[in-house]
Amino acid sequence: MVPIEYYFVLSALLFFIGVFGFVTRRNLIAMLISIELVLNAVDLNFAAFNRMLFPGELEGFFMTLFSIGVSAAESAVAIAIIINVYRNFHSDQVNSIENMKF
Repeated sequence: MVPIEYYFVLSALLFFIGVFGFVTRRNLIAMLISIELVLNAVDLNFAAFNRMLFPGELEGFFMTLFSIGVSAAESAVAIAIIINVYRNFHSDQVNSIENMKF
């Protein structure tokens, strides 16, 4: 059996890789993927803490499934926005969105 600390280390790595990718990238799709990495780190923490604190219960797993559903909905909306931005500006870079006016 894998020790639970390994899951926490993996979750921390996913979180920091996601934050680093979000801060350093200028491409909207890459930023969306970075946000998904952060959300996956949170899901992994939900499952690991549930296993550690309440080994016989399933609340953490249900919370993880709910979070995955919210992540999927968030991704669908974000991709729709990115497609709309690409159609209007012919670019998927963040710099092109700075030209938007009210």
